[in-house]
Amino acid sequence: MSEPSAAASPRFLTAALYRFVDLPDFASLREPLVALCEAQQVRGTLLLAPEGINGTIAGPEAGVRAVLAHLRADPRLATLTHKESWSDRHPFYRMKVKLKKEIVTLRVPELDPNKTVGRYVKPQDWNALLADPDVVVIDTRNDYEVAVGTFKGAINPNIKTFTELPAWLDAQPGLEAAAPGEVKTTKVAMFCTGGIRCEKSTALMKMRGFDEVYHLEGGILKYLEEVPPEQSTWEGECFVFDERVSVGHGLKPGPLELCRACRWPLTEADKASPHYVKGVSCAHCHDLHTPEQKANLAERQRQTELAQARGEVHVGARMARREGELEG
Repeated sequence: MSEPSAAASPRFLTAALYRFVDLPDFASLREPLVALCEAQQVRGTLLLAPEGINGTIAGPEAGVRAVLAHLRADPRLATLTHKESWSDRHPFYRMKVKLKKEIVTLRVPELDPNKTVGRYVKPQDWNALLADPDVVVIDTRNDYEVAVGTFKGAINPNIKTFTELPAWLDAQPGLEAAAPGEVKTTKVAMFCTGGIRCEKSTALMKMRGFDEVYHLEGGILKYLEEVPPEQSTWEGECFVFDERVSVGHGLKPGPLELCRACRWPLTEADKASPHYVKGVSCAHCHDLHTPEQKANLAERQRQTELAQARGEVHVGARMARREGELEG
């Protein structure tokens, strides 16, 4: 995405990135990366694992581009691609570079997206695939993400974490793994936020014996960036794992707000619920916390508002990422 005009005056560039590649020395990459990000005032989260890198960073444009250049200086990451968007406030409060077993957790050790994945479908060709009545279209994201937006006609597995996807597939007639020597002929198309989860989910389908497996290249974010609203089959907003909460067409920040008690994305209707208390509860979690927990949440919200009145950021107000999840 090109730099916006001065009239729009956004200040921060966000870059979502991932790449599956063998990184046996991944742990040694962490400290230089942390130092560079801090020096460049870049924040966000990056995951490093033996299978590659995944994450989202944001900051001044020059800083973000310096970090991307540093990553691509490693020959193994020379072809690393990223997706850009802009915002007028920093979408992250701190920088984290974490060492993980997987850059997106599925817990299928024999799976290797470097060897086989589904066929990539360009955003401009995605609508035609969705219109094919013989294609089973699966949203591989978690329930709270699907709740705020998805493609028309897509199946929602209603999973709470990506690791639940294999078991869900096992329970669906026609989507279970093939018998030895069998080739599954069902056409399957899968999509996710930025593409990384589909690298693994389509590799999983190929491993389970499915021949025709498709994958939205660049994920929902690339689709919303490139496909005009009047041609779009996307309905709603796209949840993202930072303080923007959601984006719409053109990757413009959306109207959703996060419940600070349970991290569920809230609409204006959600906030009109009698169970909604800012920073304390919403209709999704009002009965999940004890009175003591609610009192602690209320105090955190009070401290957050006091900090805001002083022009400061209260660390307790930051959006905690759901464990093991990033845009993807």
